[in-house]
Amino acid sequence: MADCVTPPRRNVELKARDADPAATLERALALGASDEGVLTQRDTYFGRTRGRLKLREQDGGREAGARLIAYVRPDGEEARTSAYRLAEVGDPAALREALDAALGTLVVVDKRRHLLLYENVRIHIDDVEGLGAFVELEGVAEAHSDLAHEHELVARLRDELALGAPVSLSYSDLLLDGPQALLAAADAVMHNAYAPYSHFPVGAALRTPSGAIHVGANVENAAYPQGQCAEASAIGAMVAAGESEISAVAVVAEKLDVCPPCGGCRQRLKEFAAPDTPVYLGRPGGPLQTTTMAELLPLAFDEGALA
Repeated sequence: MADCVTPPRRNVELKARDADPAATLERALALGASDEGVLTQRDTYFGRTRGRLKLREQDGGREAGARLIAYVRPDGEEARTSAYRLAEVGDPAALREALDAALGTLVVVDKRRHLLLYENVRIHIDDVEGLGAFVELEGVAEAHSDLAHEHELVARLRDELALGAPVSLSYSDLLLDGPQALLAAADAVMHNAYAPYSHFPVGAALRTPSGAIHVGANVENAAYPQGQCAEASAIGAMVAAGESEISAVAVVAEKLDVCPPCGGCRQRLKEFAAPDTPVYLGRPGGPLQTTTMAELLPLAFDEGALA
């Protein structure tokens, strides 16, 4: 289904909303960018333990066809680095079905992309279904690059194209609706809880800056103190996947509409989350209470107390 995988590659990327795509196109052409035509792309994102995984199906352009793309990129408003691998795909329908069965489909992003090239920067003038118009800059780096040149070019184009405030999230994250995606992930894993003593299943889901979602359920033990809360299970999965920063939390319980983390789990979450990290408590499509780590755990004990 997927052919050979490329060596690791890197881009420097920046995205902004585009109030006037025609004017952006005119500015890019005036700078000397080459017009590579209009493409239609469908990106299907799958569940993954680390980073993002998507199947891209494209009509038009030099790269028409299908590719599986695995990448890691932090969310952020400034230009940031994306590390990725590509694999050409001969039968995208079969691969899509297999990945959906194994990992689950998170979201599908459909877009019309006008592609231009300026030196080693790809300029994307995008019309994304359900989101609207955007400009995306991708400075494609050589293997040996220290990325300084790519950052410089992206910054220059940002000014020359008069782009507005950068957008920190990917199209997939913008479409997912953070609270509902996390609540759905927490609800799904809740059904795997091992709770034969309390009969109180709980699921937790953590999003990290890479875009990955890590989940965990409560695991009880006949020796009660040896049991583990859902939040602790999710943190363990996150750390095992090589990540150590939480950007959002969701907790779902079978028997409570809103189930706040216990005191110990608030401290556990605080170890990896910032004071303003959002915490979603409720059910997917149902009751929802949004709070923050600071509100859940004021006067938290942290590394500063150990100095």
